[in-house]
Amino acid sequence: MIHFEIFTFNPFQENTYVVWDETLECIIIDPGCHVYEERKALTNFIADNKLKPVKLLNTHTHIDHVLGNAFIKRTYNIALHIHEKELPILSNAPHRAAYWGFPAYEHAEPDVFLEEKSVVTFGNSSFEVLFTPGHAPGHVVFYHAEQGFCIGGDVLFKGSVGRTDLPLCSFPDLEKSIRTQLYTLPDNTVVYPGHGPSTTIGFEKKHNPYVRL
Repeated sequence: MIHFEIFTFNPFQENTYVVWDETLECIIIDPGCHVYEERKALTNFIADNKLKPVKLLNTHTHIDHVLGNAFIKRTYNIALHIHEKELPILSNAPHRAAYWGFPAYEHAEPDVFLEEKSVVTFGNSSFEVLFTPGHAPGHVVFYHAEQGFCIGGDVLFKGSVGRTDLPLCSFPDLEKSIRTQLYTLPDNTVVYPGHGPSTTIGFEKKHNPYVRL
């Protein structure tokens, strides 16, 4: 069975996920930890629960989701997984870090490229990779059908969607991703987003003002 802990980091209030199962192998998704206190909170939790990090995943590579990439790679000697279409966004991260006031940002290059419908494994568990561009060109969502949830990054929020006024964003692409990749999931699927509280597919299909089924 999969368990996870959510940490809310940095001024963008970004949700970072530590996910593990009964083997105690864990993956870290979208580490937004930037300052010492945030990094310490994350590493202390992993140590206190005797977890073994084995993979580092990014749903996408906007600056608030990658601030801790280099720290996590260095601390646990694990590979960074992103979709290949995120390379232009990731390569621009140092400039965005300077713009948004993160002078201590450390850049980290990816090691593995995620592909649509591929499977990310850890311990006895796995996530299906859903390709969901729009908010970012190589955005992905990690879906676990057996327990009925996904870790969705910045595609779908409770009553909202990811912004599309940034470089390489596209609202038509985002809307298509939501309709074809997320709204086709069971209504009781829980979406754990990159910011804010969780929601369900069924709730958003009925009430989301941006993409309503």
